[in-house]
Amino acid sequence: MASAYYGSATLFAALKGDLFTVIAQGATTAEQIARQSKSDLRATRIILDACVALGLLTKTNNIYSNSPAAQLCLVAGSPHDLRQAIGYNRDVYGAWGRADEFLRSGKPAEAPSIHLGGDPERTRRFVMAMHGRALGIGRAVVPMLPLSGCRHLLDLAGGPGTYAVLMAQSNPALHCTVMDLPGIVAVARELVAQSDVAGRVNCVAGDYHDTPYQDQGFDAVTIFGALHQESPEQIVTILKGAHEALSPDGKIFIMDMMTDATHTQPPFSALFAVNMALTTHNGWVFSDAELSGWLLEAGFTGCQVQPMPPPMPHWLMSARKG
Repeated sequence: MASAYYGSATLFAALKGDLFTVIAQGATTAEQIARQSKSDLRATRIILDACVALGLLTKTNNIYSNSPAAQLCLVAGSPHDLRQAIGYNRDVYGAWGRADEFLRSGKPAEAPSIHLGGDPERTRRFVMAMHGRALGIGRAVVPMLPLSGCRHLLDLAGGPGTYAVLMAQSNPALHCTVMDLPGIVAVARELVAQSDVAGRVNCVAGDYHDTPYQDQGFDAVTIFGALHQESPEQIVTILKGAHEALSPDGKIFIMDMMTDATHTQPPFSALFAVNMALTTHNGWVFSDAELSGWLLEAGFTGCQVQPMPPPMPHWLMSARKG
């Protein structure tokens, strides 16, 4: 456990140098890879050998090759490119090193505003990382959503707008409104504009804590991967707002990491709670039972929960306006 970060730091360094892409483009020796990545030769060889030890690369007669997983996920333009998604983990790496400060003070190790608009560069990296994650998660969750007949959907804290784009692509009659903070929406608009459904996905700046929704007749509301940064009281307030925004037969879908009633299982969700506490004021991971209770308190009925396909540590909760 004490040395587990060795592998993470090695991965982050290799991605920063884009070594996997350089190898995919034809560089095979340490000398070639160092030259094309503009890196120090000795350092490059050491990092490459560590990547071999981690199973990210293979090495035969001093020739380096990407492993199948690296070729699929760590090369620029690959079908399942996770480089930007992993960038989020790299950005919070420093905060994890200050977990002892959080233990003493109970306060986040970094200001949440940094990635929510306070620092434009960090905010852009955060949104692009969420975009990379949503591309993978969204392809699993969107087919699980019964959106037939839905005409107008509100995606609260919709981040990069990626989920809304995927939902609109899968439902030709659906129009989506994405709401998030101004700094995040600025990047989301760029991403949505590059899609083939830009005319049916509208990004608006707002805060789901207190921004009134002009349209009170949405057929569906989605909240994907956002509530884990809120306190129980805030979650109930947000859900009540979503309830008001829905039409009489409207539905809500919440996708998030959740734990069991002990808040200790599954292990990754319990550890992710630490990550959220280090980077937000009220971050944690709640249980599925707690979320069901908050939905009922907000006026929803018929709560149902189902796990996302492995290996994703997420759950999908759905309910109907009561």
